[in-house]
Amino acid sequence: MPTLLELAREARSCVACPLAAGRTTVVFGVGDPAAEVMFVGEAPGREEDLAGEPFVGRSGKLLDRLIAEELGLARDQCYIANVVKCRPPENRDPLPREVETCRHFLEDQVRLVAPSVVVTLGNFASRALLGTSEGVTRLRGSTYPYLGGALVPTFHPAAALRGGGVVLAQMRADFVRAKRALGTPRAEGRGSAS
Repeated sequence: MPTLLELAREARSCVACPLAAGRTTVVFGVGDPAAEVMFVGEAPGREEDLAGEPFVGRSGKLLDRLIAEELGLARDQCYIANVVKCRPPENRDPLPREVETCRHFLEDQVRLVAPSVVVTLGNFASRALLGTSEGVTRLRGSTYPYLGGALVPTFHPAAALRGGGVVLAQMRADFVRAKRALGTPRAEGRGSAS
């Protein structure tokens, strides 16, 4: 398996789907390569495409705040990535083909970082990693076994910015769930989602 650096290099030169033509930069991932907690979002937005880093706009500021307040961690103590590495035009939802084309990058990132807990932010990340068609509204509120650790689905921070206090309170509860999962010993034998 390649290293994170080799995988990032491969992603930067990827032209496997039409998103490559419209990107400013590939938004691969950022953070501690040995993090205990990994956050996975949907796709880069405009600010992320320009900066080359996931979650740098308003959603990123809220994510940073929740990480600090609910997990007691700094952003650089976590690893943050997206399902799709290039910005979809006009911030539209990623198409199924685009998600599938990028899937191997995300799966390799998760295996290489090997976090104890993966927190999926929104529908696309939750569906991609749990292999389901269920939406995050139904999936959140539970912890799922994943690659010998745990996966905690929650809303995308943009949903809390739009949806207000109720969504934010649910996100906080999910972050507390993730913190509890961090205190749970890892299951033996990693390698496949359960």
